[in-house]
Amino acid sequence: MVAPAEKREPLLLFTSLPIYWSEGGVGDLLSSTAPVHWARTALETRYDLTPLDTLTALPENGVLLMAQPRALSGDENVALDDFVRRGGRVVMIVDPMLDVHSAYGFGDRRRPEAISMLSPILGRWGLRLVHDDREAHEASWNGVTIPVEEGGLFELTDTGHDSRCHLSSGGLVARCNVGAGKVMLLADATFLADGDHAGQAADTVLFDLIDAASTPPSAP
Repeated sequence: MVAPAEKREPLLLFTSLPIYWSEGGVGDLLSSTAPVHWARTALETRYDLTPLDTLTALPENGVLLMAQPRALSGDENVALDDFVRRGGRVVMIVDPMLDVHSAYGFGDRRRPEAISMLSPILGRWGLRLVHDDREAHEASWNGVTIPVEEGGLFELTDTGHDSRCHLSSGGLVARCNVGAGKVMLLADATFLADGDHAGQAADTVLFDLIDAASTPPSAP
């Protein structure tokens, strides 16, 4: 059941995946029969979603979900870093090689990002994202099983500025205290790749990541 709007917490959404908007164009957007991504349905039971096209006008604080986002401009990298350092909370789900079905061909800007290109901001926080060469497998985090397929791993670097990061689940998950804010990161977006529900634990993974990001920063 969807909670009344006045009882739902605000959540900003920045993604290249068809979570909020359908891939089918204007016709599907206006159709009451257009398929709705399971993640939007789940998130809207708790949150008042606001989709963003750019990160250059972020609020003073709040919670931002970034799911396989497009590459950021220089101004967006600065704005995102400032947002976190003054107390903003971010959940970043990034996949170095996402195999996603799309109605649009390679090179079309409407197609979801297949490769995460966020090296500048990750480096600023003291992280590097690398490809996980292992075959499809399952990982455990916070008591939840996460399906991993051609995902990634985070590595710690010495490039972080006023940030402290901690890795868990073999590098699949990272938690970073950045200034006054906090970032939770997951290096695989398989469970968000299309509109099919990715198992009963998928909702829990999303909610747990957001809850973890929303709590005060803690020592790694």
